[in-house]
Amino acid sequence: MTAIIRKPDTIEKLKILSADAQYDLACACGSKKDEHRVRGNDGKWIYPITLPNGGKASIFKILLSNVCANDCKYCPLRDNMDIRRCTLEAEETVRLFLEYYRQKKVFGIFISSGVIGSPDNTMQRINAIARILRYRHRFRDYIHLKIIPGASPSAIEDALSLANAVSLNIETPGAGNLVKLSNKKDYIRDIIEPIKLISRLTGKGNRFQKVHQTTQFIVGAADENDYDIVRYMGGLYDRLHLNRIYFSAYQRGLGDVNLPAENASPTNPANVLTREHRLYQVDFLMRKYGFSDNEIVFGADGKLSLEKDPKQVWADRNPQMFPLDINNASKHDLLRVPGMGLVTVNRILKYRKQYRIRRISDIGKPGKLLTKAAGYLKF
Repeated sequence: MTAIIRKPDTIEKLKILSADAQYDLACACGSKKDEHRVRGNDGKWIYPITLPNGGKASIFKILLSNVCANDCKYCPLRDNMDIRRCTLEAEETVRLFLEYYRQKKVFGIFISSGVIGSPDNTMQRINAIARILRYRHRFRDYIHLKIIPGASPSAIEDALSLANAVSLNIETPGAGNLVKLSNKKDYIRDIIEPIKLISRLTGKGNRFQKVHQTTQFIVGAADENDYDIVRYMGGLYDRLHLNRIYFSAYQRGLGDVNLPAENASPTNPANVLTREHRLYQVDFLMRKYGFSDNEIVFGADGKLSLEKDPKQVWADRNPQMFPLDINNASKHDLLRVPGMGLVTVNRILKYRKQYRIRRISDIGKPGKLLTKAAGYLKF
């Protein structure tokens, strides 16, 4: 008897690729309900993003292919895994996205993929989708393209000419950690140099200055410490001027049995996600609150505290800064008060132009966070 192997149709491909997209958790962290990704009944992932004007919108994120020539030990889709592989064609992808877009369910598209043969072959497929949208369908809204490690400068420039944002995952802090995860990737050649190239091409005054660049760390897979991640974050923001950094916590059981994370001391699964959350909090301190990477406080093991948020840890380490005079302290200093965020600090700056603030209740109902903040202020 001859077995007939039927190629999956578009819907079957989407089901397979949607299931595999669960391993990419970028953009999945948020402090509010509307900041988390949502998976629809049809398997498509819808991701929230914050627009430049501060508004919210949703993007359609799709994994173009789960075929991958890379050997990343943390990834269930790596080359030596026995899984059902499939790839969406450009026309299929465009049609799927436009169905959602025309129903006004999404604002834009994020196209990612495994490595199909070679980095440039994959980039050609990714860029082709963006090109069809831009030129055939006159699509002028948001397109985010994943840059494949090892892509050539010409493929990267092509992507930048089509996208509003691009991302190349840095994965680990340093080459010493990447060799624990992959035998094929060269950290400097395939990751750092392309990130630097994108930074130059999108720099102020350059042709692609309006294109945003983001990246992502795979947290814990190489058994790295938080100190190294945060130092790299400082360089990515201060020297290369990235717009955003994301974190994806590695969870045991997904990767190769020889992965450092699989052989490290057992960790409470909740702590894995708490660590990811702490890194997002550090990221916010650095992007929005004026903290530098060398002000972040770590334990003797180079890890962030799991019990306290990083701003609280910094405040406890710097008691000479407090109490702050709420009526005279600068915005920079007020943002360092535990329990106070941008909204509260801006309210204080507005109110004290009109009258003297004499108690914490003058700026709002004293809930848990304001009550905490009051302990670091004087009136």
